[in-house]
Amino acid sequence: MIVTVFRTRLLPGVREEYLALAERMNKLAATMPGYISHKTFFADDGERVTIVEFESRETLQAWRSHPDHVEAQRQGRLRFYSEYQFTTCEMLHQSAYTRENALEGP
Repeated sequence: MIVTVFRTRLLPGVREEYLALAERMNKLAATMPGYISHKTFFADDGERVTIVEFESRETLQAWRSHPDHVEAQRQGRLRFYSEYQFTTCEMLHQSAYTRENALEGP
């Protein structure tokens, strides 16, 4: 699995317009082969963090080069972001716990 952490800060006064574009991109990403999930969080200091998961480097690259996404990236740099940073990682280990399952027992 490939995980991308995308950290952004928006310019003043563009949040609603940006969120509309982000929603369109979220829906498009979910249709891409290899897409697993994404979640977005807003911090109190205005930073926005999105965590995106794809099955492989190849499926992530297909998303990154999708023409609509390329245009959204361009619009982000031109109209929306005061700054951004993304980090892409390959998963080495994953562990999960769910209380409901733990309490059921074998």
